[in-house]
Amino acid sequence: MDGRTCLITGASRGIGLEAAVALAGLGAGVTMVARDPARGAAALAEVKRRSGSEIVELMIADLASLQAVRQLAGEFRALHRELHVLVNNAGAYNAQRSLTPDGYETTFAVNHLAPFLLTNLLLDALKAGAPSRIVNVASGAHRRATIDFADLNCERSYAGFRTYGQSKLANVLFTYELARRLQGTGVTANCLHPGVVTTGFGKNSNNPRPVRAFMSLFHTLGRPFLKSPAQGAATVVYLASSPAVEGVSGRYFADSKAVPSSAASYDEVVARRLWQVSEEMTQAPPAA
Repeated sequence: MDGRTCLITGASRGIGLEAAVALAGLGAGVTMVARDPARGAAALAEVKRRSGSEIVELMIADLASLQAVRQLAGEFRALHRELHVLVNNAGAYNAQRSLTPDGYETTFAVNHLAPFLLTNLLLDALKAGAPSRIVNVASGAHRRATIDFADLNCERSYAGFRTYGQSKLANVLFTYELARRLQGTGVTANCLHPGVVTTGFGKNSNNPRPVRAFMSLFHTLGRPFLKSPAQGAATVVYLASSPAVEGVSGRYFADSKAVPSSAASYDEVVARRLWQVSEEMTQAPPAA
């Protein structure tokens, strides 16, 4: 990965941090994106220490804000003409409905709209760095989901896991449609299920205390059976760096192997509609 530039969202802990350590250790220049400045600074120091690399930088952005996503893209483009690997890793589970500064339901906004907008804003840099790769961290939770276009903002009803699953299905649909639109550009797009990993999933401060306590107990008791963050990051690192997937695009991976995603995720009509709606919600420039 010498000479390659990678940008990783949600890089202050868990899968994102471990992916940053691994890719920096392989020689890549890594831009870590974090929401919290203090946590991000600590993660930056850890990545440098563990990887032995100094070609690591930190950018701060709260991806719940579309304006912050635009500022992040602008800050990156001001420093880097090319981008070789974009890892859209940041995501959240919210037990209760809340709205972003833009007025969108938070889970859908952070898990789907933010990576949709960031990817579109960085496409020129990705094309300039081709062959380059886009890696979207989805989840097996997409398998039971559908896209409810009549209630994307969850105004009629809200259920944490249902909404999370819908956002992860959106990740897969977005990846497949993006891959179709990027054919012939030298930019590939793939997504993955990292497995059930012992991370901070569900422990974000805006979740009620009982939910955070349950998630902590689940991860503590399930630790012998769950993946470590490094194991969860393994497929991310594989898709970002392995010669075996050079040119491979529009696939869903688990444990570093291409596997089928849900039947709903292959619906091209839904994927195109989701793209159009996402474009309208983010006012993103259309991808070539």
